[in-house]
Amino acid sequence: MRRRLLPFDIWLCLALAFLVSMGTGKVAGILAEKNYAAQVEAHKPVDGEIGGAAGEEVFQAQSVQDLLSHDTFTVISPGIEYRNRGAGYYGGKYFQALTLPSGELVAAWINEESVQMLGGDDYYTTDKRLPLGRVVYEDLTSSETFLDQIQHSEPLSRTDFYVDMVGDTAVLNEEQATETPVLMVQLATIVVVMPLLHMLGSKLGIFPAYFVRKKNKKSDWD
Repeated sequence: MRRRLLPFDIWLCLALAFLVSMGTGKVAGILAEKNYAAQVEAHKPVDGEIGGAAGEEVFQAQSVQDLLSHDTFTVISPGIEYRNRGAGYYGGKYFQALTLPSGELVAAWINEESVQMLGGDDYYTTDKRLPLGRVVYEDLTSSETFLDQIQHSEPLSRTDFYVDMVGDTAVLNEEQATETPVLMVQLATIVVVMPLLHMLGSKLGIFPAYFVRKKNKKSDWD
């Protein structure tokens, strides 16, 4: 098979464009980190609001009926039971299969930062008070993939709502918020800078010109 290699001038321009992209990526990374820090501060959990830490006075739901009959509530989960029954992504949100004290299973979007340990220091066995939550009605059956993920061990008791324990505290994880912009800026830099460098080199006579504008031929009548 015949192998076609890119000319040296193309490789050189690509290498130079890559070096330039390292600089623009560095700047993009600094800006992205500042933006992420600002987002984290703006979406900091607030006690008494959805996604914030639930106080002792907050109603502790025992069953689906309790969830549906109260505007806000919390759930006491034994150990890390709320993380061990299944999970999946729905609408870009990461849901966990939450077991209620009644044994019923519901989908819950939980802010891990506001989970409180109760009366112990063993993360795996100590009871947890989950964040302040509310019910959000949503047809979860619209995503078969999500149901397959979260119901891999046991079916949900209800699929017409989920428990929102995040509220306005949701932000992208740090990797998505900082690394993705850097990668996009670097790719854009290479796409723009590489042809510009080659065009400049062609103008200076360093590189061969691949695109030559054809001059209009003179007619015999001129």
